Amino acid sequence: FNTISNIPGILFALIGLINALRQRFEKRFSVLHISNMILSIGSMLYHATLQRVQQQGDETPMVWEMLLYFYILYSPDWHYRSTMPTFLFFYGVGFAIAHALIRFEIGFKVHYIILCLLCIPRMYKYYIYTKDNYAKRLAKLYIATLFLGSICWLMDRVLCKEISHWYFNPQGHALWHVCMSFNSYFANTFLMFCRAEQRRWDPKIVHFFGVFPYVKIQKPKSQ
Repeated sequence: FNTISNIPGILFALIGLINALRQRFEKRFSVLHISNMILSIGSMLYHATLQRVQQQGDETPMVWEMLLYFYILYSPDWHYRSTMPTFLFFYGVGFAIAHALIRFEIGFKVHYIILCLLCIPRMYKYYIYTKDNYAKRLAKLYIATLFLGSICWLMDRVLCKEISHWYFNPQGHALWHVCMSFNSYFANTFLMFCRAEQRRWDPKIVHFFGVFPYVKIQKPKSQ
């Protein structure tokens, strides 16, 4: 269950990548969607093997992905444009090397949570400055799936022994994977909308078959 529950993350990232390439969004979003795919594949390999190397292939992309979010969120207002990607690149490389040499336990989780918390102020700023109700709904869905997924992960973590004796195991960790697949897609779509607004590409949130949201833009002819 923990292995196959990563499939939605790969599919949603592929959909986001196709949309980013088709509408010629900036390369940062293509890299972000590819990062989501790599993360899901790494998680799939780790849960299928439970080996140390595969665990690194799961956890290291988690940190790299957060560094990408940090760049996308903060780079529009960064005055020294070359310093941020350079710093984040070497930070990511340094973490990968340290993570390969040292077995982190609680330290990894604390580090990852700190990176997530650093992104929240800018996400909130984007939310309050966004007037489009459909875009705001994406941000709310992002929070809702994060909250629901966290509950599933925590319950599975804390009550693992008790749940294993139930007649039906709800597979909390697998549900966490599914929730985070939706969570990443909602976050990426919301950020693509906000970036399109910054570039004045007249973005709109449209729904495929009236259900699945994605960003549609209209670039000026000069671009």
